[in-house]
Amino acid sequence: MSSVILNRVPIIIFSYWIIKIAATTLGETGADYFSMTMNLGYATASVIFMAVFLVFLGIKLTIKKYDPIIYWLVFTSTSIVGTAICDFMDRTLGLGYALGSAVLFISLLVVLALWYYKERSISVENVTTARAEVFYWIAFLIANTLGTAIGDYLADDLGLGFAGGASLIGGLLIVITGMHYYTKISPVVLFWFAFVLTRPFGATFGDFLTKPTEKGGLDLGTIGASVFFIIILVIFVFMEHRAHQKRRSLR
Repeated sequence: MSSVILNRVPIIIFSYWIIKIAATTLGETGADYFSMTMNLGYATASVIFMAVFLVFLGIKLTIKKYDPIIYWLVFTSTSIVGTAICDFMDRTLGLGYALGSAVLFISLLVVLALWYYKERSISVENVTTARAEVFYWIAFLIANTLGTAIGDYLADDLGLGFAGGASLIGGLLIVITGMHYYTKISPVVLFWFAFVLTRPFGATFGDFLTKPTEKGGLDLGTIGASVFFIIILVIFVFMEHRAHQKRRSLR
């Protein structure tokens, strides 16, 4: 049986990045809705969505295979809890965006190093054991939290604003895409750069949609923006589910 059949997570194709960006943007708007619009606070929102993440993760680890619906529920929960944790670290604890980003970056490197030490690989194309999948989701959770901090740092501390931050990161993602096709740089390394950067792209884009016009946003509100990205997620996850079922039937 091939490693593709045994893989517990999706193959990385173009639709993956579309769903990922939609999920990360929803993470920004969704976390802001609960922590700010509903006034739960960053700490309470972090605890609630960490619990949601752990429940979905437990289900995902139990089924021992890739299921698009369960996978993207876990992923979206990492995005929402990552945003809440980032805001708690940077604002409630007062670490600030730069120091918070540094702490999270070091944490991600440590997790990736441990993952490689235990599994001899950090490739997301080869996640076939429960231990590898646990490392996978821990790394994803930290990377999503880091991406939020980077996005806030670019928009606020560097003064680029939400649109400027999204434009800069979008340009970097285009460069990374070109490097993937036209250089010999490790695809694994490029994946992790792209993965981290798509998070601040979603974060800054989400803030651009929801924040008031005087702060450089479009003032669409967290509810409207969240509903919009939920619809996008549902459509593309359904398409991925159908495609996954078709791939399985051809084996």
